[in-house]
Amino acid sequence: MKYTLNAAVTVGAVVAALLAPPHAGVRAATGQPAVVTTDNETPILYDDEAGGNASGDDPAIWVHPADSRKSLVIVTAKEGGLRVYDRGSRELQSLPATEAPRVDTAVGRYNNVDIAYGVSLAGRKVDVAVVSDRYNDQLRFFVIDSAGTAARTPLTEVTAADQSFLFNPDREAVDEEHTAYGLAIWQPRPGETYAVVTQEGATTIATARIVETGGKLGYTGIRRLTMPGTFPLPDGTTWVPCEEPGVLPQLEGVAVDQASGVLYAAQEDVGLWRLQLPLGSGSRPKLLDRVKDFGIHDVFDSETEECRPVDPNAKGYGGKLLTADAEGVDIYYGPGSTGYVLVSSQGDDTFAVYERQGVNRALGSFRVKGVGGVDDINGSDGLAVTNRPVGDYRQGLLVSHDEPETGPDVDADRDATNFSYISWGDIARAMSLTVDTRAGNDPRFR
Repeated sequence: MKYTLNAAVTVGAVVAALLAPPHAGVRAATGQPAVVTTDNETPILYDDEAGGNASGDDPAIWVHPADSRKSLVIVTAKEGGLRVYDRGSRELQSLPATEAPRVDTAVGRYNNVDIAYGVSLAGRKVDVAVVSDRYNDQLRFFVIDSAGTAARTPLTEVTAADQSFLFNPDREAVDEEHTAYGLAIWQPRPGETYAVVTQEGATTIATARIVETGGKLGYTGIRRLTMPGTFPLPDGTTWVPCEEPGVLPQLEGVAVDQASGVLYAAQEDVGLWRLQLPLGSGSRPKLLDRVKDFGIHDVFDSETEECRPVDPNAKGYGGKLLTADAEGVDIYYGPGSTGYVLVSSQGDDTFAVYERQGVNRALGSFRVKGVGGVDDINGSDGLAVTNRPVGDYRQGLLVSHDEPETGPDVDADRDATNFSYISWGDIARAMSLTVDTRAGNDPRFR
C-alpha cells in the first residue's frame, strides 16, 4: 500500500495564529462552568488482571436507522477490547482485544472508535465501527448488525489480512508503541470513507481510505501530515511543551465536520486546532484555542516523572477554557453550518463548547454532576455526541468517558473507569444552546 504524502506544517505557518491574542469570543467565555446532571452510567471497568485489563477510553454512538431505541454505544477498553451498550447503559456484548489478522501479529490494544455509515461490503451497504489498534499500528473493522439491540452479537470483525502499518516501517518500530492513537471517520461523499488517525507520542496525523479487499475491509492511500511541536512566543522565546524524554506533544481527540471537511484536533498539551481536509502540503492549521498553561516553560523531573515550571510565577499565553490535557472532540450538528464543537478539558473535569460556524467562537463550558447514585464525571478522555434522538434522549445524547470512576460500589484500590450518558437537552438548557434533531454526521439523515 502506497504512502502518497508525508508533509509537515512549518512553525512559520502558524506564527500569526500564535502571536495573535485570543479572539473576543474566547475572552468572553470565562465565567464559571454550567452544571448538568446524569443518572445513567455503564458498568465499571477495572484495569487489572481480574478485570481483564479493561480501561475505558473512547465512545462512539451508532444511531439505528429506523428505531432509535435500538441504537448502540460502542466503547474501547484498550487491552480489554470493546464493549457494546444499549441506550440504558446495559452491556450487550464484550469483545476481547484479539490478535490482528496479520503474519507478524500481536494481541490488540483498542484505543479509539468511530462509526462509518453505508460502507460497501460484499455487495451491500453496512455500518462499521472502526477502531485504532495501538499494538498493531493499524485499523480494525467491525460490522454493526442493523438489528441493533435486537442482535445477539451486534459487532462482527471484518478486518482484512496484513494491512499496512499506519506510522511505522516494520514490527520492530511498532513495538516502540508510537502507533495509531486517536481516530475519526470522514465521509465527504457517497462511496468514499476515510479514517483520520493520530500517532501516540508524536505530532503526526494520517488519513487512509477505507476499501473492500477480499470480502473484508482494509485501507489504502495513506497520507501523513506533521503538526507543530514547538511554538514561537511574543516574548521572543520558543516554547516546547514539556513531555517525557523521547515523546512529542501528541494529538488524540479528532472529529471531522462531514459537511465542510474541517478537521478539529486536540493536541493534548497545546490546544484545539482546525484543519481543512484532505491533508496536503498546502494545509494551514489554525490554533483555535490554547490550554491555560500554553507558553509556560517547564522542565521534566525524572524523579517525580512530572513537569514543573521553571518560573512558578510565569503567566504564559494560554486561553481560558482548556486545562491540559485537551482530549476528546466531537461535533453537535445544527441546521446548515450551525452547531457546536465539544472538547474534553481533562485537567479540570469540564467540557468546552465552541460554535461550529465562522471563527468557532468559544461559548463557555460545563461540568457533569452525578445524581441518583451516579458519580460526577472526572477527567474525561473520549466523548461522543449526536443530535439524533436515542431512545428516551429525544434531543440528542452525549456519552463521556469517566476516570477515575468513584462511588460506594467502586473498589478504590483498583483503576476504575466507565462511561456516562448525558441528555443534550439538559446541556442546551444549562448553556442556552440550540437543539436540532434533523441534521447529523450520518449520511442517512443528511
